[in-house]
Amino acid sequence: METLPENTQADADRLITVYGGSGFLGRHVVRALCKRGFRIRVAVRRPELAGHLQPLGRTGQIHAVQANLRHPQSVEAAARGADALINLVGILFERGRQRFDHVHAFGAEAVALAASAHGTRLVHVSAIGADENATSVYARSKGVGEKLVLAAKPTATILRPSVVFGPEDDFFNRFASLARFAPALPLVGGGHTRFQPVYVGDVAAAIVEAVDGRTVPGATYELGGPAVKTFKEILQFVLATIGRERLLLPLPYALAEMQAWFLQFLPKPPLTPDQVELLKTDNVVSEAAQRERRTLEGLGIAPVTVEAIAPTYLWRFRKTGQFKARNGGA
Repeated sequence: METLPENTQADADRLITVYGGSGFLGRHVVRALCKRGFRIRVAVRRPELAGHLQPLGRTGQIHAVQANLRHPQSVEAAARGADALINLVGILFERGRQRFDHVHAFGAEAVALAASAHGTRLVHVSAIGADENATSVYARSKGVGEKLVLAAKPTATILRPSVVFGPEDDFFNRFASLARFAPALPLVGGGHTRFQPVYVGDVAAAIVEAVDGRTVPGATYELGGPAVKTFKEILQFVLATIGRERLLLPLPYALAEMQAWFLQFLPKPPLTPDQVELLKTDNVVSEAAQRERRTLEGLGIAPVTVEAIAPTYLWRFRKTGQFKARNGGA
């Protein structure tokens, strides 16, 4: 009979509901929770598409249920009996009825109200740059969502990661894929925007720490990696890693917005006008968060570098995959 490690025995009796647990960050959070022995209820719009999570845990440890943030009743039902709620639901662009305000603001409030009604701990994942007064609709909706969450559940922990990287990310993979056929990569705004890429496994570890009550109730933590990189430096790293030489073409914001206006109508747009607006602001951990130790390091997590992880999954974009010498051109 399978037994749990001694330090996870107590966790086996705890049920955690993860809203949006089938996505990129979600699968890493579910894996981290499984390793601790928690029972996990994954609340998603289409449970039949969450089967890929089952191998992450033991038989019966992971159970998918239907929940839609636009329907508060389904959100509340998914919270029943849970010891903690984790809200990971987010979108990168708007499409149809999937609007930033509906998902990031009112959807987040629905989860917080469910946590308040059932007296459960709440971990809400937002994003660095969240500000209810931001010019970007995405950042503004994230800021409004944080405000609504704390109003409904004042003890909630809010985690704001920078750009998250990992095997299934939509950032490094996007530009590596584009470099396979594009003669040049765009440096929106000249490529000066600063990012602090954070490994998805480190974000998942921070979420588990919050579930365990190792964060300050009602506090906001900002999660960034060990190094700050400009947009240009990130693209240079991607090209060097996949062994391709491409022109890096500075693209003024005005021209980028014009191109993004047309690109936004693609099924999965590589760039939208709102994303161009986001690129006008640095995406790094604030001095206040560093001073108050409300960071990965403050949670006892040593952040992993991009250089240690990204090459392990970007190799597939080299001309001959893993058999391509990294210092070769294409």
